[in-house]
Amino acid sequence: MALIDYSDKIAALADQYFDKMVQTRRHLHRNPEVSYKEFKTTEYIVQELTSLGFEVHRPLETGCVAVVEGGRPSNRVIAFRADIDALSMSEDGDAKKEFMSQNPGAAHCCGHDAHTANLLGTAWILKELQEEIEGKVVLIFQPGEEKLPGGGRLISESGILQKLGVQAIYGLHTFPYMEPGKIGVIKGRMMARPDEFELTIRGQGGHAAAPHLAVDPIVLSAQVVNSIQTISSRSINPLEPVVVTVGKIEGGSAHNVIPQQVNMIGTIRSFSGDTSHFIAERIEAIADGITMAAGGSYEFAYNEGYPAVINTDWAVDIVVDAAGNVIGTENIEWLLEPVMGGEDFAFYLEHVPGAFFLLGSGSDDADSKYSWHHPRYNVDEKALKTGACVMAGIAMHSLAAGVK
Repeated sequence: MALIDYSDKIAALADQYFDKMVQTRRHLHRNPEVSYKEFKTTEYIVQELTSLGFEVHRPLETGCVAVVEGGRPSNRVIAFRADIDALSMSEDGDAKKEFMSQNPGAAHCCGHDAHTANLLGTAWILKELQEEIEGKVVLIFQPGEEKLPGGGRLISESGILQKLGVQAIYGLHTFPYMEPGKIGVIKGRMMARPDEFELTIRGQGGHAAAPHLAVDPIVLSAQVVNSIQTISSRSINPLEPVVVTVGKIEGGSAHNVIPQQVNMIGTIRSFSGDTSHFIAERIEAIADGITMAAGGSYEFAYNEGYPAVINTDWAVDIVVDAAGNVIGTENIEWLLEPVMGGEDFAFYLEHVPGAFFLLGSGSDDADSKYSWHHPRYNVDEKALKTGACVMAGIAMHSLAAGVK
């Protein structure tokens, strides 16, 4: 049966469960837990899924995987993923005062509370449609997206995807730069790989009034930071999207002291492992040259993060077809360029084809146009209805059409 036969029912069920999704999101927002510590969050999710009668697996200490067994037997299996962890930070914002975090030092300022509530909403809708589902739907509630090695990697390496026969996977992320009711899609390169580096510049300490008797690591560090910025402009093809950012510099103890060393950390964003490795080599070469010329020294470490999120073209077509039926083609926006943020959803895409898309969540009414990881980050909860509609629509459309 084609999706068009289900679109009205999916929309009606999303309306029916909207208040419950909002309540769930606010409960999770009040009770955030950081990466790999999501014990109570997991208990809450497992209890809800068990109450629906779904088979629940626990491949990791936190997080879970549920199976929606369709009423129409088939070997077709697709998966959806939501991340459940919060950030190690404090939050702010008048628009969310009534459900602000009650756990000091932890906050859902990246939308994972909404992702979880959205996927539970999808589960409630699919429960209503269970007898009409042709095949199986796997619901992944994943821990540790915000922290290496990444819960997506751990889930993928656990073998659960292979055990359950997953053939395609879909996920979403709230997007504060798009209004609620809309989704954003793109084929191919979707999100960058977020690699990290650590750099220590060593000099020779001394009195600030006698710099000629010292080797100033602060001056050397300034030269290194400025030179690093030329990598993307002079060493990389201008058509290749890359970002090199120094996110933290630490050194010195007093206004009249030249310190012994300066420590800095930063990130490299690209869509290619070869490109990221090349950038890391250039950073080290720059540090080597500048410190050697001045009589200083350095230490450099490069840490690989998540792979780039590369969407499968036909899976994006599935998202577009399904979303067009349930929310209207006018509410689908094609992104003009990829996002340079990172996402461990990439690990799933190394095992099975799939697509990641953006869920519009920014509005003035909800004060939700702040960037991810901002202390005032919030979502317009109307986005939950859209996300659940689209995910349920993908499930019914993809399984009816034969996954691909």
